[in-house]
Amino acid sequence: MRRFSQKKALNFVKEMDAFPKVPESYVETSASGGTVSLVAFTAMALLAFFEFFVYRDTWMKYEYEVDKDFSSKLRINIDITVAMRCQFVGADVLDLAETMVASEGLQYEPVVFELSPQQRQWHRNLLVVQNQLREEHSLQDVLYKSVLRGGPTALPPRSEGHDQPLNACRIHGHLYVNKVAGNFHITVGKAIPHPRGHAHLAALVSHETYNFSHRIDHLSFGEEVPGILNPLDGTEKVCTDHNQMFQYFITVVPTKLETYKVSADTHQYSVTERERVINHATGSHGVSGIFMKYDLSSLMVRVTEQHMPLWQFLVRLCGIVGGIFSTTGMLHNLVGFCVDVVCCRFKLGVYKPKEVRECTGSNISTPED
Repeated sequence: MRRFSQKKALNFVKEMDAFPKVPESYVETSASGGTVSLVAFTAMALLAFFEFFVYRDTWMKYEYEVDKDFSSKLRINIDITVAMRCQFVGADVLDLAETMVASEGLQYEPVVFELSPQQRQWHRNLLVVQNQLREEHSLQDVLYKSVLRGGPTALPPRSEGHDQPLNACRIHGHLYVNKVAGNFHITVGKAIPHPRGHAHLAALVSHETYNFSHRIDHLSFGEEVPGILNPLDGTEKVCTDHNQMFQYFITVVPTKLETYKVSADTHQYSVTERERVINHATGSHGVSGIFMKYDLSSLMVRVTEQHMPLWQFLVRLCGIVGGIFSTTGMLHNLVGFCVDVVCCRFKLGVYKPKEVRECTGSNISTPED
């Protein structure tokens, strides 16, 4: 009884077979079918090969959300060279709440403003990359995905000795400021605290020594990520007058970067530049120096590197194999059907010439009859 029920269940399963097998004796092979099969298998192999490279590739997904972190400090990473001696310039930050952040975290290093041939070539290459980034925004995704493999963005040191005077000051390091709008500036004289704000000791510096030609080797906000270029990296400005003001209006956007190589809380920014000569006689008032006014966006950008899941890759492979197999089968059957129709019409005598029809005794009438 038990064996009978198992046999009945097996017969039921066989009846549900949606892929019935055809005996090999009923199958006829042909040269055309073999050619189509060869073409189909080649197309399947090529498309599967290219699909594998698509599966290995990744892409960056951008999401936007409100930045809820307003209590933490914002880190500013600075590496700027000014064409003045270090004892004549001072740098500090004054935020919107009238809070002055002194430059204890910054180092003042006497250097030569002119670059060596090796440094100048590196600087040219950096400017070329920056120009390409402004035109091709998709290159930023490449930088995000290859952050740990990216080359250093800092200016390489001089490889040979020099006998030039140290006529410039390299200000580099980092500062921690409140997450409110502020103004980082480099101007004449060292900064001193003041009850109504702050001031710089500029009275003892001659106007003839003013020269705020500068080069921004690096300026970023938040955690430093190796290999990432910022909009102001490589910027170089040369003064045309002693009393000249350079202004950079920066909008900082908090960015959370999550890739398969690194996870960091950093910041992107956009910048607008302006420069003018200070001349009180013509109404151009102000203070000579370099002023970077930054403001923070209330939105945060989450950049996540994504990868095609394995199940989607397998589904796409099945689609390639099934689609090519079905399409080539239909085309082969259609071509075979057309060939059979033409052969059948030849056999019926529709395409036979007059002499052949007369010899075969065809009853089809012709105009000569």
